[in-house]
Amino acid sequence: MAWWAGAIISLLKLVEYQYLVVEHSFEIYGALIAALFAGFGIWLGLRLTQARERVIVREVAVPAPPTFVRDPHRVDSLGITPRELEILELIASGLSNREIAEQIFVSENTVKTHSSRLFDKLGARRRTQPVQLGKQAGLIPCTSHGLVIH
Repeated sequence: MAWWAGAIISLLKLVEYQYLVVEHSFEIYGALIAALFAGFGIWLGLRLTQARERVIVREVAVPAPPTFVRDPHRVDSLGITPRELEILELIASGLSNREIAEQIFVSENTVKTHSSRLFDKLGARRRTQPVQLGKQAGLIPCTSHGLVIH
């Protein structure tokens, strides 16, 4: 019979809680809205006053080694043609396929074909990789420009 007493007490507490919620609903809603705006204000204040990191990128000339000697054994082992080496150097200088085609007097499709074969021989997947791989393999000199990040 003790469990009935517990159930009755729980029922009375529930009724008392509902009465308080109905009686003071305006104050409860006001407190919830105030807490929401206070949290938003704190978040916004922290976000706006947060220290911002400044990144300054400056281009600095880095001289290429004066005595660059291409590794002929590496060129032969990779099977790279003189035209592909020329296109690799022009890619390294930052020219687009169209600009390379105009400079060496071939069609843009020819440049794409040579580039594709060069990418395969060097194992590159993106346009920036053959330049890096060519420098590492001693096929082209290091660039004459570099970026310094402070």
